Amino acid sequence: MTQKEAAASLGISQALLSHYEKGIRECGLSFVVRVAEFYGVSCDYLLGRSPDRSGLTLSVDEIPDTTEMAEDNKFKGSLLPTLSKKLLINSITILYDFLLKNPNKRLVSEITNYLNASVYKMFRMVYSSNPKNQEKVFSLPSNIYNGYVTASMVKSEAELQDCLSDGSLSKEDPDLSAFSTSSEKLSKDYPQQASSLFNLIKQVETRAN
Repeated sequence: MTQKEAAASLGISQALLSHYEKGIRECGLSFVVRVAEFYGVSCDYLLGRSPDRSGLTLSVDEIPDTTEMAEDNKFKGSLLPTLSKKLLINSITILYDFLLKNPNKRLVSEITNYLNASVYKMFRMVYSSNPKNQEKVFSLPSNIYNGYVTASMVKSEAELQDCLSDGSLSKEDPDLSAFSTSSEKLSKDYPQQASSLFNLIKQVETRAN
């Protein structure tokens, strides 16, 4: 949907909608409600108070900060980046704790390669959005990096699938019984981080559907 189409459906001019989106002008409460109904999301989601489209509200303090950099994760301006950062960190903590239960070099390498590539792609897109930022920090040319890195992620995914399946190409398969768990066990084993992981799962599946 274009901005012009959205503006027409919401009964305002495209210029006014553009001003709202850029923060040049501030809309009224009735318009916030109208937009929430139009897009099928909650007002809290629109206002950045919740990372969940349905409006599941979480405060920064409700999500434990288990990193050594807690001082850097204090609320600064918008709530959404802080919430999202803590959800990701807590979820990745559980993932790597699983890997510690059965340290398999191939398994750890492919998961790490995949996550590194994902962060690389997102960071490079944001970094490169400003034409004044120098591209020399990257060695892959801008016209091919996305395809190359995506291919690397697909390869890691295939390697990981092979590592976790029967008839693996490797003789150093992980003991999959070490990964046995349930939602109840996760909540018990990770009382601080489990809620973050469950929230992340819900967000991803809701968006995918």
